[in-house]
Amino acid sequence: MTKKISYTLMYVMAIIWLIPLVWTFWTAFRPKKLALSPSITFDFTFANFSHVWQGAPFSTYYLNTLLVVVGIFTVQFLTATMAAFAFARIDFWGKQLVFVLFLAQIMIPADILIFPNYTTLRDLSLLDTKLGIMMPYLASAFGVFLLRQMFKTLPYELDEAARMEGCNLWQILWKIYVPLSRPAYISFGVVSVSYHWNNFLWPLIVTNSVENRLLTVGLAIFAQSFETGAQWSEVTAATIIVIIPLIIAYMLFQRQFMNSFIHSGIK
Repeated sequence: MTKKISYTLMYVMAIIWLIPLVWTFWTAFRPKKLALSPSITFDFTFANFSHVWQGAPFSTYYLNTLLVVVGIFTVQFLTATMAAFAFARIDFWGKQLVFVLFLAQIMIPADILIFPNYTTLRDLSLLDTKLGIMMPYLASAFGVFLLRQMFKTLPYELDEAARMEGCNLWQILWKIYVPLSRPAYISFGVVSVSYHWNNFLWPLIVTNSVENRLLTVGLAIFAQSFETGAQWSEVTAATIIVIIPLIIAYMLFQRQFMNSFIHSGIK
């Protein structure tokens, strides 16, 4: 009986969560005159997407977002991998203290650091640049923690066998630990990419030009513009354009995403 109640609540919560997404898709394909109509008809059109794509430089926003997201994850991949390996397999003085201090970053909201980060970028003349958007996120405490947990599950015998074959620490890391931790990297990639794809406040503050504007900021400006004000079909179509890559990515990697947390021991 308890299990049935739990499953029922789970399905109810899932349906509640899906309602806004379903409404967004439904409205995006509806003609303008039927966007808010309570009647259910099967009149659909792709004109909303065409108008959105031509009404704002979404191709530029997409390119900027891809460059920023891929750039951040590439650097995070390198920094998190090396830091996680050091915390998992290398003994050095004060390792536990340094690791605790490193994890403290997870408990500090990113918004608190906006002012000092903005001041630093201003002094470096990096405002309104893609590098300026990326710089505060080139290291990830969450990534280090996730990969460290994954590395600690790998047996020490692999290290010993690799050393007998003449491998050094660098080769052990990149030839053994990284390939065997593929689910954790996929999980970290999904989290990192989705966070920075959806990041709004920081790109809004540090960018002013269309050449460096990201999708989230472009979507907000498009939705508030005079031409599209209260045009729900076009606004929802623009929203679909922004979120569809994340939905596809999650559907492709959801199993690896869940398995990584199970294998790394994170509850």
